[in-house]
Amino acid sequence: MKQPFLFIAAAFAFSVILHAQETTQKQVEEVFEASIDATRFKTHLQKLTERPHVAGSATNEAVQRYMASVMESAGLEVASYPYDVYLPSTPGESFIEIVTPVRQTITQQEDILEEDPFSSDELLWKGWNSFSGNGDVTAEVVYVNYGTREDFEMLKELGVSVEGKVALARYGGNFRGYKAKFAEANGAAGLLIYSDPKDNGYARGLVYPEGPYFNASTIQRGSLLTVDFTGDPLTPFEPALPLDGKKKVKRLNPSEVGLHTIPVLPIAYGEAQKIMSQMTGAAVPLAWQGGLPFTYRLEGGSHLKVRVKVDQTINYTRVANVVGTLKGAELPDEWIILGCHFDAWGFGATDPNSGTAMLLSLSESLGKLAAQGHRPKRSIMIAHWDAEEHGVIGSSEWVEQLSDELGAKAIAYMNFDGGVSGKNFGASASPTLKKLITEASKAVDYPYTDQSLYEFWKRGAAEPSIGNLGGGSDHIAFYMHVGVPSLSGGAGGPTPYHSNYDSFHYYSTFVDPEFQMGPTIEHLAGLMALRLSNHSIVDYDVARYATDLKLHFASAEKKVKAYDPSFEGFAASQQSLATLENAAQELAAALEQVNVQGISKKALKAVNAQLIGLEKSFIEDKGMDYGSWYRSLYASTDPFSGYASWMLPGIEYEVALKRSENLNAWDERYAAAINRLTSKMNALKDYLGQL
Repeated sequence: MKQPFLFIAAAFAFSVILHAQETTQKQVEEVFEASIDATRFKTHLQKLTERPHVAGSATNEAVQRYMASVMESAGLEVASYPYDVYLPSTPGESFIEIVTPVRQTITQQEDILEEDPFSSDELLWKGWNSFSGNGDVTAEVVYVNYGTREDFEMLKELGVSVEGKVALARYGGNFRGYKAKFAEANGAAGLLIYSDPKDNGYARGLVYPEGPYFNASTIQRGSLLTVDFTGDPLTPFEPALPLDGKKKVKRLNPSEVGLHTIPVLPIAYGEAQKIMSQMTGAAVPLAWQGGLPFTYRLEGGSHLKVRVKVDQTINYTRVANVVGTLKGAELPDEWIILGCHFDAWGFGATDPNSGTAMLLSLSESLGKLAAQGHRPKRSIMIAHWDAEEHGVIGSSEWVEQLSDELGAKAIAYMNFDGGVSGKNFGASASPTLKKLITEASKAVDYPYTDQSLYEFWKRGAAEPSIGNLGGGSDHIAFYMHVGVPSLSGGAGGPTPYHSNYDSFHYYSTFVDPEFQMGPTIEHLAGLMALRLSNHSIVDYDVARYATDLKLHFASAEKKVKAYDPSFEGFAASQQSLATLENAAQELAAALEQVNVQGISKKALKAVNAQLIGLEKSFIEDKGMDYGSWYRSLYASTDPFSGYASWMLPGIEYEVALKRSENLNAWDERYAAAINRLTSKMNALKDYLGQL
């Protein structure tokens, strides 16, 4: 009778320990929720967006100082990470006009609106695309739809050449830099990009200032930087440390980088209409028709000539990330990082500073929590990135600078770029963090219904839809270069994206006049950070790897068979997946049974180090064929669109090129990566069994 009694006693003690841990965490979360001051989000947003603040400007430096002051006052340790990056800090000179048949200047800046006092700010600039080439060209016009790779291929099929002409593209479909890249590759002399009212304008609803959509003068600004890596264009794989610093970094010659050489400018649809209404060529394919009130034409004809001039200086510009750290009480060298960039094309009320304001308020709430004796076990870092708008530069340089530390210490990166830009909710995440955001959303109230955020998010479905991370923001280097599990989430809706109208007036009128979504997203972000911080064993959903990988391989096989019916599948990877699924289930079960009170601090660190290492199974120095900086075999930004998520990117690249000859080699590489993951899971399970 002695052994059964001991077993029951041990089981009872374990359940008591678990209950005590849950109770303690629940209490911490209640104190955290009570610490949130719902007025602070609005206060911070109003302060952050007082003036336009482009990267490299004096007003952006003032934003840096404000963020540092707030976090220091909250009790966080604040550090600045300066870099000298190669970018245009001002638009330079530019000019657009219709030359013939009748000379007419194209307006390059938004209208000043009586209803919006911010719209007359003297620091607002005309529309521009950073990293445009320089030039002064006068040429005929060709409409290229969205300017995707497929669109230019269609033009060739239709017998339309853009050689020596000004291409006119609408925003959407791909990253604007690829519009420039493909236009230049097809011989265009220049490029104009506009926002079509069908995509964002009167075809969607009322326009600003009467409604939230683009009016006839609204211009989307943005970077064109398109190289085969992310970050400063002269220092791939290395941080662009200050030129006057002790450590010197070798920089590329700008002529070696492949920056754009043709002039590129953005315009509003009201100005595009002045050009397009005079085009006389053949009608466009039906799918290319936009929302302006006439039939779109492929060519302007010889009578219609447009001049595009850009003189933009690119030089070294000092930028700086601002990072606050709430040091962990027990495991300070294990990091949970939350971030958002702070530089903007104008005021940046939705993009990005709704996320910035939320994180500043969160730093205050976490500081109050620590002051009340509830300091998190692990370190929580609140990071504010500079120069994201020019090409996701600040965060990429920081990751390159701290790559070894991040590989060993970073448990998760959570991105909130423009994270409070509406009243809808959505998220994308790596496999191990999908459960984290789902479960946390159940404990957060949605402010405009009687539902939880989780219930509002799933909208009657069995569970909410969680996307896969693509490109376009500051998670890229963490997830795709170093292999740190990442997520991106927040509230969204219609916005005056990258325009001069993205002001506090717009936000308080159309985005969230009640200012309740800021505290809501803060609550969610704080819960996720605290749960990752306080769970003794890193709370990854390890079983999700196999679940998601099976879906990704099924999708990839379907795509290949669409152009190669003889393809027999990814046999090696499928075999490895079957083994992984068993290993993942066994490890998940083993982690559930661990008595953390009986584990030494040294052993606990070893367990967590092995968990942190799981994602690195997909990191290879060889990287992708389209750019070795993208080292993750699991996920990458789409190199043809710049925004889309590519899962199993090595295979996706072959699919995009409709190639089959390399698929067996990729099958072997993926099988090897899955086997590495399986081996790590088995090793951790065995280690747990010895404790």
